[in-house]
Amino acid sequence: MVQDASREEEVARRPAQDPIRPTDDGARALARELVRAARHGALATLSGDGHPFASLTSLATDLDGTPLILVSALSGHTANLKADPRASLLVARSGKGDPLAHPRITLRVRARRIERESEEGSRIRRRFLARQPKAQLYVDFPDFSFFALSVEGASLNGGFGRAYELTPSDILADPTQIQGLIAAEEGAVAHMNEDHADAVKLYATALLGAPDGDWRITGLDHDGLDLALGDQVLRLPFPEPVDGPGALRSVLVALAAKARTTA
Repeated sequence: MVQDASREEEVARRPAQDPIRPTDDGARALARELVRAARHGALATLSGDGHPFASLTSLATDLDGTPLILVSALSGHTANLKADPRASLLVARSGKGDPLAHPRITLRVRARRIERESEEGSRIRRRFLARQPKAQLYVDFPDFSFFALSVEGASLNGGFGRAYELTPSDILADPTQIQGLIAAEEGAVAHMNEDHADAVKLYATALLGAPDGDWRITGLDHDGLDLALGDQVLRLPFPEPVDGPGALRSVLVALAAKARTTA
């Protein structure tokens, strides 16, 4: 009995094993893919009494990867964000089997209301509607506003035994990486969809194994491109980040060539 008690005391004195793994490029890539690919997430805001208030919200991302939401002033979470901009956002990849075996990420964020008439507001409206076309029905209602959810940290769970703590730089692009794409992105998306629809379809079917259909690019950024067919969405990462129109053109041509070879 004494020996058993001593053993228990020894175990209690041992430092607990840290479940957090060192952040590596694989964790960063998974985190960015989860955020970029999500069309919805669970947004937890702080109510007036300090109690967490979780709600479902539609999502898009800005060029740097910052999550974007469109919310009504009549919603409880909007009032909460105006009173206290701190929140968290959970996005997860679904699939068969145990849901806890699939990756998910919780972002610690601070909400910032976007001025509609600004250049930033126009870009965010365009990117959000490309991602969420059904929002066209209410996007211009006077009580609706866009908020950017500025990332302040994140907890990534890549599946059992794969936990990471991430910083904003692990998830978001550096401003210098996207500066050259801000002016070019809208035209590049329109050009690919209108003049190279065959290549866009091959991106989805040949490179990502998606079913045949009229796939469209909904957005581009320095890390990759987003594709959609109705409610189906896909993320095609670039082999390396791009920092301007020239690099973007080169990688799109190379991916199209690869897709034709694969098809």
